Amino acid sequence: MLPFTCLCQYQVSFPGLGIHDLSVSRIAFDFNLFGRHITIYWYGLLFAIALLLCMVLAVQQAKAHRLKGDDILDFFLLMIPFMVIGARLYYVAFEWDAYKDNPARIFDISEGGLAFYGGVIGGMIALFIIAHVKHIKVHHLLDYIAVYVPLGQGIGRWGNFFNQEAFGVNTDLPWGMISEGTQSWLTRINPDPANPLPGLDPNLPVHPTFLYEFLANMVIFAILLAVRRKSDKYPYRTFLTYFLLYGVTRFFVEGIRTDALVFTMLGQKIRVSQLVSLAMVVVAVVFLVVLAIRDKKRKEVLVSLQDAEDTGVLMLFGSEKSPEDDDVVIIEDNEMLDSDDDVVIVDDSKTLDDAAKDDNDKIINTSDVADAISDTASTGATVFDGTSEIDDSDTAHDSKGETAINDVFASPSDIVTSEEVGIASGELSSDASYKGDIDSDVSYEGDGEGQDVL
Repeated sequence: MLPFTCLCQYQVSFPGLGIHDLSVSRIAFDFNLFGRHITIYWYGLLFAIALLLCMVLAVQQAKAHRLKGDDILDFFLLMIPFMVIGARLYYVAFEWDAYKDNPARIFDISEGGLAFYGGVIGGMIALFIIAHVKHIKVHHLLDYIAVYVPLGQGIGRWGNFFNQEAFGVNTDLPWGMISEGTQSWLTRINPDPANPLPGLDPNLPVHPTFLYEFLANMVIFAILLAVRRKSDKYPYRTFLTYFLLYGVTRFFVEGIRTDALVFTMLGQKIRVSQLVSLAMVVVAVVFLVVLAIRDKKRKEVLVSLQDAEDTGVLMLFGSEKSPEDDDVVIIEDNEMLDSDDDVVIVDDSKTLDDAAKDDNDKIINTSDVADAISDTASTGATVFDGTSEIDDSDTAHDSKGETAINDVFASPSDIVTSEEVGIASGELSSDASYKGDIDSDVSYEGDGEGQDVL
């Protein structure tokens, strides 16, 4: 067995809870191995435990979310160095005065000095690399990994406790904390320790902000687990929910911390993490609202499709229009559309050539028809019901006479009339169906992935 000793450096008290002189050390283990002295700090140990736990859980659950465990493992192996480098560079960038005279200290993280948001940036870079190399949809990987971020954060915050850092201003709440660490720091940042600034009295307990973040992150972790169950149906929701919840949490916690990273702009000191947190909240709210509106429109279209199936009308999507502009064109039986509409029905008496020359007519292109059928199929809607054939009255006509529907679609012509795509001037049966005898080049079944036609 290797000899080691645990060094206790702080006496931490929670007077309101009746806890006094709790021995806390920054060092977890200190021992000699093969003649070399090795020190393991709680901060680094808890950081490693958090990463290991998140990695094991993520790899274990990958298959249930249509991901490969090996891909998730590769992500964590790439993320760890990216995250550490990003966290350190972020911290050093805003504390450059403490390192410019001795740059070698940049590589010494034994005393802390890792900024969470820098780690997020590094981790995101690793995620995009893995998504590209492994051909994984970015939103799929983002939503999956986002769940484990607050779990790792919550565990890691206890490293701040052992380091006696990341605490807040004075408080008279029962869980207020005081130690040699808090007293030393508050004495250092007070211009006149004999007359301390409001909220910065070294002799009074302070907010244990590490504990606030730990509890908040555990709640966020539980919420994200519930949200992720619907991540396939609602892409980016899990990731954006994390952005929103943690952004709000960090904004308020950062407001009472005494060791926040700051920068000066227009003569005002601005807390970096508060600014970043506010940006996270704004971005999350904007995108969540946009996604909610898009989902509402999609549901309205699906309801319209169902109504069309029930009433026996054909629904076409404008291939060059966004969902905001007349999402669905419903052509009723024997109904002529206005000249301002996107589609016009060409009478039997009018040839295709006449229609093409008529400036007031807008012709349906075969590409529009193919897109419309593909879009409709991607939503799972049925254009026609397979219980009946299309009769002669439903047959398309051109200038040369009757042509079968499959011939129309197979034709190299770029222009067909609305009747040539099956919009009969007579009544379509409510249970009529498309039987699949259109040219095989047109796709009618899709997995729905990657399509955003609604």
